[in-house]
Amino acid sequence: MSNLSKLEFVALDISGKNYLSWVLDAEIHLAAKGLGNTITRGNKASSQDKAKAMIFLRHHLDEGLKVEYLTVRDPLELWTGLKERYDHLKATVLPRARYEWMHLRLQDFKTVSEYNSAVFRITSQLKLCGEVMNDENLLEKTLTTFHASNMVLQQQYRERGFKKYSELISCLLVAEQHNTLLLKNHEARPTGSAPLPEANMTTRRDKSGKRQINNHGHMNVCVHGNGKRRYNSRHRGGHGKRENNMVSQNNPSRGKSGNCYRCGMKGHRKTECRAPEHFVRLCQNSIKRKKNNVGASSANAPVESHLTFKMILRQGLQTKMMTMPRQILL
Repeated sequence: MSNLSKLEFVALDISGKNYLSWVLDAEIHLAAKGLGNTITRGNKASSQDKAKAMIFLRHHLDEGLKVEYLTVRDPLELWTGLKERYDHLKATVLPRARYEWMHLRLQDFKTVSEYNSAVFRITSQLKLCGEVMNDENLLEKTLTTFHASNMVLQQQYRERGFKKYSELISCLLVAEQHNTLLLKNHEARPTGSAPLPEANMTTRRDKSGKRQINNHGHMNVCVHGNGKRRYNSRHRGGHGKRENNMVSQNNPSRGKSGNCYRCGMKGHRKTECRAPEHFVRLCQNSIKRKKNNVGASSANAPVESHLTFKMILRQGLQTKMMTMPRQILL
């Protein structure tokens, strides 16, 4: 793997499937190194140049090919032997490239870029096999393979009289980008609908006709006729009150701890008490008796409190029964 990383181009495979591209790469690199004449017939290259060319060619051969041509020392002999062995591949590559060119259509590709890549790949294979496609062939292939729904567009491009294939493909790429943007803007929201309002912002008018912008209680902005704005932050206090109310709703027990000062029960305040008056009087008398009996032992305090509460309930029920009408008691 370390040897492969130092290669200047892909080595020739023993099957010869990349022979055509390998020949082109090898010729270019040998010419760049000043060794291009070492693989031509009747050359008068020095032995040193031949050795450099041989090292370069063997470095870009498959390991199996190196073994098969182990005794060859002349780069021209190696070049000729590889050509005789793999040059017949042109007879198989050329028919396939012709078939792909014949059935190439612009309407079969999703994007213009994909079609352009396919065009260059096929024309390169044809050129390696000796057939060259000029701009006229490329323009005609592109204009005659438009989709049937783009008949008018095809006629417009033909009337523009392009002379180079690159000019036509540039126009097609720009038009494709504009169409993509148009579709995105169309699909953003239904036709005729208004855009969504800005979040957390509402606009209203007061009695004097002044426009006010409310941002959920944070601040009011009054816009006057002269274009000046006045900021009102009175909502901030209300915002704090709403927060306190929300806290009280989330925690119902907050603020309700302790006994009611009216009836002595837990769970509500004095202002929320709904106990009858006679029951309140009994509770108040019981509280006064507790204050008088402060010196009682702490061990008997819970029992006394429990008994006192039962006595209060019993007395309250008796009083209520006495006040009820006689018909109901019967």
